[in-house]
Amino acid sequence: MTKFHFAGTYNGDPESLISHEHEEGYVPFKEIQSMNKLALFMNGLSLVIAVFTCGLYYYIARKPMNMIGLLLSIVTLIPHEFLHAICFKGDVYMYNNLKKGMLFVVGPGTFTKWEFVFMSMLPNLVFGFIPFILFLLFPSLDILGTLGAVSIAAGAGDYYNVFNAITQIPKNGRTYMHGMNSFWYIPKENQ
Repeated sequence: MTKFHFAGTYNGDPESLISHEHEEGYVPFKEIQSMNKLALFMNGLSLVIAVFTCGLYYYIARKPMNMIGLLLSIVTLIPHEFLHAICFKGDVYMYNNLKKGMLFVVGPGTFTKWEFVFMSMLPNLVFGFIPFILFLLFPSLDILGTLGAVSIAAGAGDYYNVFNAITQIPKNGRTYMHGMNSFWYIPKENQ
């Protein structure tokens, strides 16, 4: 059972985050280590995705983005994190770093590669891809088109995590978070 906790503003110290203790034989993900560089990269990637999704929206709708859809995309930022959170077992903590444009959840649990991919993608499917696909099928649903276009772009950090998981975790590996970073290991029973 998941227990959700609001942890407040992230103070920038990775040691202050709730973390999974390192497993025997752990391997760190090859990922951006600096919070400043990570925020810059994620916000840049998000901007590139937004140009594409919002451009596609405008090409199909032939009108500006729907203001209600824009408001919904902001309102869904916390539910986005809740959808990540429900995939954890046990305690999960939500932090914010609004100065860097980030909300995130961490927990001490472990995931298989595909559980981690599902956890990372779930909110992007619910608030991004499904509404946007519905808009592509039914262009009059411009509220959903706007919600989807903006929410797809807001998931940049999640896509980065998915890329890292797919390209780095071996088939029988598990992953966990320690501080702001992810690690994988192969459980003894799978060696």
